[in-house]
This record gives sequence, structure tokens and C-alpha cells, in this order.
Amino acid sequence: MTAVLERDSAVPLYVQLERILHDRIASGEWQPNQRIPSENDLNREYGLSRMTVRGVLTKLVTDGLLVRVPGKGTYVAPHKIDAVSPAYRGVREQLEAMGYATSTRLVSFVLEQPSSGARQRLRLSDAEQVWTIVRVRDVQGEPISLHRSHVPARLAPGLDGHDVVGEQLCVILEDHYGLPMKNVHEDLEAHAVTTAEARHLGMHRGEPALLLQDLVSDARGVPFEYSSIVFRGDKLRLRFDYEL
Repeated sequence: MTAVLERDSAVPLYVQLERILHDRIASGEWQPNQRIPSENDLNREYGLSRMTVRGVLTKLVTDGLLVRVPGKGTYVAPHKIDAVSPAYRGVREQLEAMGYATSTRLVSFVLEQPSSGARQRLRLSDAEQVWTIVRVRDVQGEPISLHRSHVPARLAPGLDGHDVVGEQLCVILEDHYGLPMKNVHEDLEAHAVTTAEARHLGMHRGEPALLLQDLVSDARGVPFEYSSIVFRGDKLRLRFDYEL
């Protein structure tokens, strides 16, 4: 049943409409990825000007509750999983604690010369090699993140003999190589996925994602893992909490 605007209320009509539409989303009347009524339809339903309706929809888009698809209309934003940085708690551990079915696929595990960026971050000589591990994490059968990890080969000999799919890499490095995570430097930025990334993540080239880069060091400040994780921005949201 459509809620009725209280035209004699001191609460502005646009505020009332925003609350009504918010409730239609929160109650599940409008499901994620569902197309909502057009501006004209909402105008007729609530007896408001198209400009007022458009302003309310724009506010809900800005708040992340709705998304506009050019040429198609306005849709309820897909549900996003809230997670904290992997530096604080592994992504798989977080997802499983929330009741999601997760799986990990190993794309590649090679011993190679690192890129100049990885070499610089890990403070390696020109002759040193790294283990490069690429994995895809799936949630409920859908890819959600692409993980690339680089570990200096001299610090983790025989790393390719370990199960990096069934176990967390950080646990393997600590338990088998004496490399506990003590310091983490993180960079988070918007990222347009490449063709290869899009293929692994079920996206289209150039679509927006989140790129999280971690440099992990031991208690002496020696870096032993450099990783980059590409998260699907339409599936997951990273949360950062601070105590001041």
C-alpha cells in the first residue's frame, strides 16, 4: 500500500518522499537490481512535481541506495558486503563469519622476475626473484576479488609446495617461514579493471573497482609481501573504523 504524504505536516514534502522511498527499499518491497518506477510514475503516484521527485532520487543515488543506468532507468543498488581491510582480518575469514559460502581459485603460481614496482617496494636486488601468486575469491558462486601476491623467493624457499588455496598466505608465511605480519602499509584507490582482470571478475574492461595495495613487513621493518587486491565495487565495500 502506497504511503500518503502529509501535506499539512511541518516536514517538507521532499523529506517525506525520501523517507517513503527509503522505506520501500529497506522493507524489501523494492529488491536489489530491481527497476523502480520512473520519475513520471512517482510524480503521478505522490502528486509532486517532477523536479521534486528527481531531486529525491538524486539524493538516494548519492547515498548509494539507487543507481541510474543511462537509457534504462533507476534501479535499487545491488547489495554490498561490508568488510574491513584484509590487514586486520582475512577477507575469506570475514565472509565466512558472516555466513557466506566462499571458495578460492588459483590462477597462477610462478617464480619470476618482479615488476619494477614490486622490486622497489620489496627492496630487492636486480637478480632476485619473487613468487607471484594470483587467486580469485568467489562468494556465493560469484567472483568478488582478484588477489596478486609477491613474496621474495629467498625468504620463502619452497613456497610453491604449500596449499595457498586452502590456507591463508599470511599463516603459511608466519608458521613455516617465521614471517609474522607486524607492519602494513596500505593504499586504496579507484581502479578501472583491465581486460585480464575483467575476465577473472566477470566484469567489462574499464568498469570501476577498488584497488587495495598492501606492503607487509616484519618487526624489523623488512618487507616480505607485496599484494594488490582488486575488489568488485558493486559487490563489496571496505569499512575503516578508528578510535580517536
